[in-house]
Amino acid sequence: MRLPAHRLVSSVLLACATLPALAAVVEIRATSNDGKPLPDTVVFLESPAARAATKPLAAEVEQAERRFTHRVTVVPVGSEVQFPNRDKVRHHVYSFSPTKTFELKLYTGTPANPVLFDKPGIAVLGCNIHDTMVAWVVVVETPYYGVAGAPGSVKLDNVPPGTYKLRSWHPAMPPGAPALEQVLVVPASGASLGLQLPVAAAAL
Repeated sequence: MRLPAHRLVSSVLLACATLPALAAVVEIRATSNDGKPLPDTVVFLESPAARAATKPLAAEVEQAERRFTHRVTVVPVGSEVQFPNRDKVRHHVYSFSPTKTFELKLYTGTPANPVLFDKPGIAVLGCNIHDTMVAWVVVVETPYYGVAGAPGSVKLDNVPPGTYKLRSWHPAMPPGAPALEQVLVVPASGASLGLQLPVAAAAL
């Protein structure tokens, strides 16, 4: 028995709607210029479509045991970041970076208002009370980003196939240095590559 034309079209549309979206996995391994794994490397993929798909999120940069518990935090542009202080002593968190200038004067607990990171770039964080405290917030215009763990590896899931600008950065790069960039074509089967950054392992 043949289906009526309108029911056949509806069935095809329903079947297409249930298919998984075409997406790939990008795996990256970051190393120093002497070949050692480079944890805390930030990688992200930029394109006009990626910029259009960017959505802000809520994040936090925690302080505990007189340090920032995460050395590097990546957020999409437009995200609001809380700075909870889990210590019993007060902290005074600040950034004088062009990407975001702000100051949270002596406080404990969590400030009432989060900090809005509304411009892409890299913000260096410090504490006026504890000079050894330092961290970075990297603000990106893409939903496809990650930070390398101890093995220096990053896995980006659900990346639509296409041509991207792959950008990479590490805190040990010279102050003010922009993220490195190269063209990366991501096929439907995914991509795997190694990156060598101009950072000596001895400087970590």
